[in-house]
Amino acid sequence: MTETGPPRRGKPPVFLERQSYRRRRVIDAARMLPFIGLLLWLIPLLWREEGEVAVRSSSAILYLFGVWILLVAGAAVLSAKLAAQARDGTAEAEARPGETP
Repeated sequence: MTETGPPRRGKPPVFLERQSYRRRRVIDAARMLPFIGLLLWLIPLLWREEGEVAVRSSSAILYLFGVWILLVAGAAVLSAKLAAQARDGTAEAEARPGETP
């Protein structure tokens, strides 16, 4: 037996190109961003409204605007990454005119 490890069982690993793998992960992150934002916006509903440990409404509003700003910044970063990857993909396709993308 020439293999050094135990014999492989099951499906062989799927090989994906690095660029397409990264593009898919960025798209996945862009799809998850609204759900993450919704969960973060719902957190103030769990805060206490009465008693000594009650959260001020001004703090809750600052929290909501902070989450909103982070969501906008995250969407801008993801959008820039997707645009850069799309430009790189079209540049590669133009460099190889004989192949279909």
